[in-house]
Amino acid sequence: MHVNLKEKFSKFSEHWHPYIIGELNENHIKIAKVKGELIWHKHDHEDELFIVLEGTLMMDFRDKTIATKPGEILVVPKGVEHKPWTRDEEVKIMLVEPKSTKHTGDLIVEQTVTDQKWI
Repeated sequence: MHVNLKEKFSKFSEHWHPYIIGELNENHIKIAKVKGELIWHKHDHEDELFIVLEGTLMMDFRDKTIATKPGEILVVPKGVEHKPWTRDEEVKIMLVEPKSTKHTGDLIVEQTVTDQKWI
């Protein structure tokens, strides 16, 4: 499988909407553009891997905030509450997570994407 990330990112403009671009074992590889903030949530059974491609992704945890910059990764362990957000910039990220991972865990809000699509 070969994927051109620039081409894939050009196909959408929504923020906080992950799109599937590949599969690796029982995981989806996803990309998203993010800006502003998402809600506090957790994934009881899945770890999440965030790979920052452009911009700085901020991640609040109940006891700290971590800034992840381009070329860095952040792993959020299963069961850990987190809230991703950005400063005023758009951030481009890649995610690797089990296919069973729900966008905002068990919480359903206006931003929740329940039908994640391939691009």
